Amino acid sequence: MKGLLKFGFSLIITLVLFSCGSAKRRMADPSKTETKYYNPPKDQRLINAVNNALEYEGTRYKWGGTTLKGMDCSGLVYVAYGKAHIQLPRVSRAMANEGKRIKVRNANIGDLLFFKTEGSRRINHVGMVVDIRPGKLIFIHSTTSSGVIISSLDQNYWKKAFIEARRMI
Repeated sequence: MKGLLKFGFSLIITLVLFSCGSAKRRMADPSKTETKYYNPPKDQRLINAVNNALEYEGTRYKWGGTTLKGMDCSGLVYVAYGKAHIQLPRVSRAMANEGKRIKVRNANIGDLLFFKTEGSRRINHVGMVVDIRPGKLIFIHSTTSSGVIISSLDQNYWKKAFIEARRMI
């Protein structure tokens, strides 16, 4: 009987813990709540763009994709910004010619991070900053291996591939 009770209790705890992990993240409205980041963007469109991108978290990778059925990295940024009424070019290397180049230490929510991955000689990957934590830039992007995920710029792979940060508005 004791074993059955322990098993039942463990099962309930496990279900509670894992059911919380699937909730979609939403950016807090800085005018209404305390936020996780340090410098809330002044332009609400950037918060909207981040929220739009977060809606695609977990979407599988599809080259050229711009829907919940499949998304590539520049498609994610293009759609998220577009739904926030900010127009960008469709491909990452063209996006890297827009906005203003900024130092990575000055990056803020909604800024874009550009990368050269897998030995590429030109920019071929983009992500969007969704959170800032002490010493870490957290960004959303779409990878060929995992689809739309959230990563940290302090991860070795992304740190080595990083080229520049840009502010679009």
